[in-house]
Amino acid sequence: MNEREKLEQGSYESLGAMMQAYAETAVRVAKEEFKQKLDFSEESIEVLEEILAMVAEKEPGTDMEYDVRIWGGYFGEVLRRRYAGEWEMTQYPGGVASVPALDVRGSRLFPLMKVYRRLTMGESEEIGSFFHMVTGRLGGPSQVN
Repeated sequence: MNEREKLEQGSYESLGAMMQAYAETAVRVAKEEFKQKLDFSEESIEVLEEILAMVAEKEPGTDMEYDVRIWGGYFGEVLRRRYAGEWEMTQYPGGVASVPALDVRGSRLFPLMKVYRRLTMGESEEIGSFFHMVTGRLGGPSQVN
């Protein structure tokens, strides 16, 4: 059974547990397929951007949903851990479907949608710039005891 099948057939106690599983898959895929290290640090956002640039170069239709889930899950987990946020299902602004989002300090972030936009719209949707904009607005990391 491959990574995708494991994720899709998995049973998760919560949305947060599912998103963590996607993020952990991203870490493994980064190491095995891209020879890159993702460690949930702020610095790893640059590595994620490099990976997304390579993923975006793949032929259209080559498993976009899976790519969005694992890389968006990783991106979201970096933010969630930094700010002690919570995963929730909510409607994307202007959309009709509910999607995973992060509630962080009263702000709602959509990391999977940001990754989708990066993969479909190119460098103008670069992840690092978005991360720095978010961290600039939200300030320093939350203290987790």
